[in-house]
Amino acid sequence: MKGRRIAPQYGPLRGLRVLDTGRVVAGPWAATILGDFGAEVIHVEGPPFSPPFADPTRSLPPLLPPRASPENGVSESWVQYSRNKLSLGLDVTRPEGRKAFLDLVQSADIWIDASRPGTFAKFSLGDRTVLRANPRIVITHVSGFGQKGDPRYLNRPSYDLVAQAFSGFLSAQGRPFPEPPTQSGTAINDLVTGLAAAFGSLVAYVHAASTGKGQVVDVAQYEVFFLMMENMAVDFFGRGQVRERHGNAHPRLHPYEIFPARDGWIVLAAPTPRSWRVFREWAGLPDTPEWNSVSWRIAHRKLVNQRISAITRRSTMAELEAEGLRRDIAFAPILTMKEIAENPHYKARNMLLSWRDPVAGDVRGAGIAPKLSRTPGRVWRGAPWLGQDNQQVLEKLLGYSKDQVRRLRELGVVGDFPPVRLRERKGSR
Repeated sequence: MKGRRIAPQYGPLRGLRVLDTGRVVAGPWAATILGDFGAEVIHVEGPPFSPPFADPTRSLPPLLPPRASPENGVSESWVQYSRNKLSLGLDVTRPEGRKAFLDLVQSADIWIDASRPGTFAKFSLGDRTVLRANPRIVITHVSGFGQKGDPRYLNRPSYDLVAQAFSGFLSAQGRPFPEPPTQSGTAINDLVTGLAAAFGSLVAYVHAASTGKGQVVDVAQYEVFFLMMENMAVDFFGRGQVRERHGNAHPRLHPYEIFPARDGWIVLAAPTPRSWRVFREWAGLPDTPEWNSVSWRIAHRKLVNQRISAITRRSTMAELEAEGLRRDIAFAPILTMKEIAENPHYKARNMLLSWRDPVAGDVRGAGIAPKLSRTPGRVWRGAPWLGQDNQQVLEKLLGYSKDQVRRLRELGVVGDFPPVRLRERKGSR
């Protein structure tokens, strides 16, 4: 039985209920993506029910409002990554908490967890137990190295950068040897892993909907990035080739990199015969068999790039972008967040949204993607404070009585940490 709905009904995933027990980014981000498109997401978070929280993302600097402390503020990361969720503060290590969690399982379609293998089994909430409680549920585990494999790896600590390294992705990033590899400027592995976990959850849910049989989805952070390594595995097994680092250059395409403008940097992508011809004619570069050969340009990259740089640095980024639009040349200015905030295309596509966060107040951040014509996603609430929906989930969804909920609170099985203004209001009563 699914129980009554708490969240608004909208989007293509209306009617889908997701339990989210993840921490940090990858697992919770997967649940957020589903929530953006209408799934009812319940974030279940254990003690401590006060700072430092079990999910460190709540307190990761910088905090909002500006200059706030962990006791009365919220992380900017939490604001972006955990919107559109309900929050239940529940200690699943206690028998009463395990029972409540299994009651939630019976009403859910997907459970997304992000912990080391075996964590929930220690609390008598292993996969077999959960599937017995709800044979149709999809269990999605997000971890660094997966649930099965070489036992020397499975319980290793993993973070975004660890997965970038172990996947081989980091070996291809940065300037050539002997310079060190260069990590991404964002938690790109966590975010891509979240996308993969959301996709895997929905694929398994489609199967469960047609067969009535749930299953376990095993998402390993490093594997997601290994799949993003283009043809590097085929190249190695076919030719014994190990790709070296090329900095901002591409090993097989040219020009396909970053060049100087008069006031900054701009991307030039002209790797096909037609795009090269159009760019070459505009730039006044030689029309010879050598210059029209990609392999020759790559072999003589320094010479060719010097000629291209001498041309691009004469113009501003805006002038190059405008010239590219006129001639169908792929010039792309490298935008900062300040420039994104002022960009008309971002605004026209509604990729900069404002919403109300229960702790931070009015915030503005990244919008919804992809765009759906009939059932678009939306932001219906900000990221919840810990335990914000305890009463709604336990009483309205699970049908617990007020006395039962009060008893769970007294035992410390259920807890919350409201914003300071609400705590002060409670204290004044």
